[in-house]
Amino acid sequence: MNLNDLKIIVTGAGSGLGRCFAENLVKAGASVMASDVNKEALDALKTELGEHGKIETFVADVSNEAQVIDMVKATAEAFGGVNGLVNNAGITRDGLMVSKSKSTGEVRKMSLENWQKVIDVDLTGVFLCAREVAAYMIENDVKPGVIVSISSVSRHGNFGQSNYSAAKAGLVADTALWSKELSRYGIRTGAVAPGFSRTPILEAMPEKVLDKVVSQVPLRRLGEPTEIWQAVKFILECDYFTGRCVDVDGGLTL
Repeated sequence: MNLNDLKIIVTGAGSGLGRCFAENLVKAGASVMASDVNKEALDALKTELGEHGKIETFVADVSNEAQVIDMVKATAEAFGGVNGLVNNAGITRDGLMVSKSKSTGEVRKMSLENWQKVIDVDLTGVFLCAREVAAYMIENDVKPGVIVSISSVSRHGNFGQSNYSAAKAGLVADTALWSKELSRYGIRTGAVAPGFSRTPILEAMPEKVLDKVVSQVPLRRLGEPTEIWQAVKFILECDYFTGRCVDVDGGLTL
C-alpha cells in the first residue's frame, strides 16, 4: 500500500512514538487524523505539520466507545474515508502484583483500579479502534485496508507489569486472530513490539537507572523512534504481510 494513499488514524499521537508516526506519515503524503487525550499537544502537532501535508486532530480517550465511534466518523468526513489505523495509545501503572515490605512485613497488592485502567486503554482501546475502523471499511467496501497495533517487549512478561504485559500480549494475539477474520475483506493486520526506545518517559529516568536499562540490551543503546517507525512503515507498505508481530528491541528477547 502506498503511504500517500492512506487515510489513517494514529492514536496517542501527541507525544513519543505516536508523534513520530504521525510526522512521518504526513511527510510521506498520507492524510492523518492525529488523536490523543492531550489537546494542547495535538494543537502543537497540527501547527508544526500543517504546512507539510494533510493532518487533522481529534481529542479522544480510546477506552471510551462513543468517542472512538465519533473519531472514526470525523476521520471519514475529513478525508472522504478511512483505510488505515495505527493503534499506539497506551499508559502504564506499574507495580508488583503482590509484594511484602522488608521493614514492616506489610503485604501490598496491585490495585484493581491500576490493573483495569491499563487493560481499558492498552487492550480494550485497541479493540474498539480496530473494530470501528474495520467496520467502516467493510460497510463502505474500502480495500485495501491496514491496522497496525503497537505492542511492547513486555508482551513476553516484564517484572512489575502484570497489567501492561497482559495488554501488550493480548493485542498481539488479537492481531493474529483479526488477520484471519478480516483478510476476506482486504484488511491486513500487524503489530510492532518496541524494546526500550528513546521516549520522554525513558529520558526522564535518572542516569544510573537508564544505564542499567541500556545494559540489558545486546546492542547497548536505546531504540530511536524513527527505527520503530521503519517497522510500522514496512507493515503499512507490504501487501503480503499480515497477522504477525515484528519485535524491534535491539536483540533483547533473542
